[in-house]
Amino acid sequence: MATYFIHAERFVLPGCVKGPGYLAVNDGRFGTYSNEQPEGETLELGDAWVAPGFVDTHIHGFHNHATTDVDPKGINEASHALAQRGTTAWLPTTFTDDGERIGDQCAAIADAVDARGEDFVGARIPGIYLEGPFFTLKHKGAQNPKYLMPPSYDVFAKWQERARGLIVKSALAPEYPEAPEYVARLAQEGVVTSLGHSDATYEQCLASVNAGATVFVHTYNGMRGLHHREPGVVGCAMVTPDTYAELICDGHHVVPAAAAAMVRAKGWQHVALITDCLGCGGMPEGNYMSGGLPVVMKGGVCYLADMSSIAGSVLCLHQAVKNVYDWNIVTAEQAIRMATEVPAVSSNIADACGFIKPGRHADFVVLDRELNLVKTYLGGAEVETD
Repeated sequence: MATYFIHAERFVLPGCVKGPGYLAVNDGRFGTYSNEQPEGETLELGDAWVAPGFVDTHIHGFHNHATTDVDPKGINEASHALAQRGTTAWLPTTFTDDGERIGDQCAAIADAVDARGEDFVGARIPGIYLEGPFFTLKHKGAQNPKYLMPPSYDVFAKWQERARGLIVKSALAPEYPEAPEYVARLAQEGVVTSLGHSDATYEQCLASVNAGATVFVHTYNGMRGLHHREPGVVGCAMVTPDTYAELICDGHHVVPAAAAAMVRAKGWQHVALITDCLGCGGMPEGNYMSGGLPVVMKGGVCYLADMSSIAGSVLCLHQAVKNVYDWNIVTAEQAIRMATEVPAVSSNIADACGFIKPGRHADFVVLDRELNLVKTYLGGAEVETD
């Protein structure tokens, strides 16, 4: 692929927003930025924003494909559909399930990565996220209660072997006595641990944070809320300065005022926009299966079939970016970074995605002045839409 130069009004670079100017793309990888027009082919993008491709670090599937399907081809088809919608990297996320099936899911995701050729067009997979089964019953949400269990490093190690080392994040409920030891063991290996689906006290959460836990699972949802005499899981998320709060900003899971409260408590630099999207994301409303449980997609959100609980979202990350901007919670630049560099850093995958840096794959999105998604590029080539 030949060298060309992107010309646009604004570029979201690691340290600042620059522009108008020019960004080089050399053989599918980012080059350097310049204020001066260089000689060579120019991709003219006018008054657009050019930003890193979006990074979804909590997502179960898309376009009628999910991790629970144990289908490498389906994972790659989901990756293609996500790239069409601005997500250029994702962590396929498992559900609470039978231990052997979780291992099968991890192996299938690793197979999907290995099956990709040079011509493959789809969001990259820098790792796997284990959401469960180390949760407790009270805030299980859409996690299958049949398979809940205490955290076990030996069990994790078997899944990591099946995943060929791809697991980068693991979630658990910190009220288990085994939690701090599990967290510390994974931290030694560079695997991020996150806290959620939990009725833990503030002190129980803090014990896991002190052991090395750094993320809170879809904050507010599936956890003990904030009370002035027992801050709970939400309170711990708000006040621990070096942790990150995942946030589903679809307006259903978290209303704008609650999103604003979390951003003001932690600072936008520690709030990672995620989707928690189910495999039925991108599909018409109706009845589906998710994590072995029947769900209903209705009104832009998924519910358990008995309508007792929200089961997950059908959000796309580019919509979450626009939402937090339109809700006047953050600036446009901050909204973009909350869906690119913050999730990448929070999941310890910032060496692979989330930033426009020389030598990196030229994976980027083009947004208009109102942060609507216009185009996606992977490896410097435009991703065609259906």
